[in-house]
Amino acid sequence: MRYPLEPDRTEMEQLSAEVVRRAIAFVEALPERPASLAGVPPQEVEALQRRLLAPPAEGPGELDALLREIEEAADAAVESAGPSYLAYIPGGGLYASAAADLYARATNRYVGLSGVAPGMAALEYSVVAWLASVLGMPRGGGGTLLSGGSMANFAAVVTAREQLLGEEIGRGVAYATEETHQSVAKALHLAGLPARALRRVPCAPDLAMDVSAAAQMIEEDRGAGRRPFLLVGSAGTTNTGAIDPLAQMAELAHREKLWLHVDGAYGGMFALTARGRESLRGIERADSVTLDPHKGLFMPYGTGALLVRDLQKLRAAHHVGGHYLQDLRPLTVPDFSDLGPELTREVRGLRVWLPLHLYGVAAFRDALDEKLDLAQHAYERLSAAPFVEALGRPALSIVAFRARGRTPEEADDRGRAVLASVNERRRVFLSSTVVGGRFTLRLAILAHRTHLDRVDEAVDEVLDAMRAVTGGHAASSDPQRF
Repeated sequence: MRYPLEPDRTEMEQLSAEVVRRAIAFVEALPERPASLAGVPPQEVEALQRRLLAPPAEGPGELDALLREIEEAADAAVESAGPSYLAYIPGGGLYASAAADLYARATNRYVGLSGVAPGMAALEYSVVAWLASVLGMPRGGGGTLLSGGSMANFAAVVTAREQLLGEEIGRGVAYATEETHQSVAKALHLAGLPARALRRVPCAPDLAMDVSAAAQMIEEDRGAGRRPFLLVGSAGTTNTGAIDPLAQMAELAHREKLWLHVDGAYGGMFALTARGRESLRGIERADSVTLDPHKGLFMPYGTGALLVRDLQKLRAAHHVGGHYLQDLRPLTVPDFSDLGPELTREVRGLRVWLPLHLYGVAAFRDALDEKLDLAQHAYERLSAAPFVEALGRPALSIVAFRARGRTPEEADDRGRAVLASVNERRRVFLSSTVVGGRFTLRLAILAHRTHLDRVDEAVDEVLDAMRAVTGGHAASSDPQRF
């Protein structure tokens, strides 16, 4: 069947039905799909890529054949949508969000300027206002939805730079730890700050920022004629889930007149839960906070947020007018183009708004509480094994651990062997990082489809592999936790 650029109702129904049928089949198969590409010959992947890089033909193609190609492309991937994705922090992809995106793209509303589609702009801004309320932001706060945490961190850095440095950026200094996400360093670079502008603050033994060390560095830099302007905290680091002492950082930033930005892309949404609010105490005092609903709210990739205490400061950093836009004025809802780098932008809010209203907030709170419980469960099981060195009780839902060995080098080699063994089975997908110069394994438990059965299966596989590489015996190991 050939489809015109402007299909009729029957053609739209046929096309949509076939796409939805395949999408549902994909979602239904997620629990049993291979967790990663481990073991797939590289030449097979390269051959697939070469075939998929082909340009479009001059004439029309067949829908069935084209959808089969899309399925092949989707199959050749780490299964980030499934319950076995424990390697990195996932973007869950709620099916209701996919349905909302279909409607958003069919209606194709433009919300960069709120007066063009005031209804859709209001729906989207209601999501922003709700996120700000979850964090305890005051009246006058707000923000915008962006493509992810990297863009949100960039917009926050630009806002801090404009407020505290203006155009005198050469002497500006920002403070973050080595555990801070790399997007912050990238944001400083893109915002025009030199590499020397980023000062790395030492961590305490729990991998959270040493605020006393930060205070001393700020004092030294002021004495040297530099201009401290930005203090960056993490509400859950990507490496281990560590949480910086946000309340102490807020006191320091207030005293020293610095902009406090909190990267909560991973952990910020845990503020929905009672345990999360307690762990993140102080986040409500930040000048800006990055959140990623495509992590903690299980939304599709491409759904990030920047929240600020003072919306006018965000607007002042990003507003640039144009005469051709003079007929369009914002109504109750601000223009999103004034709150971030984009002028042309899609409707992002609908993919968040529909699931929140369809399922209710309590469903998301319960799911996040479950992930906290699962992380504690995995930690208890791993730390009980004599051949495993757990790196402290998880602050949120990431469990970091190592193999034991007679020397750190032997332990690291064993850890690498464990990771390879588990991932080659393709039932679960784990990842590694480096903490304190040591090879470290991690379980990142956040997908909405991940439950107790899959976490236990992952821990079982880890313990089986650990027994194999250690002979089932604990070895004297470096007692250093991190």
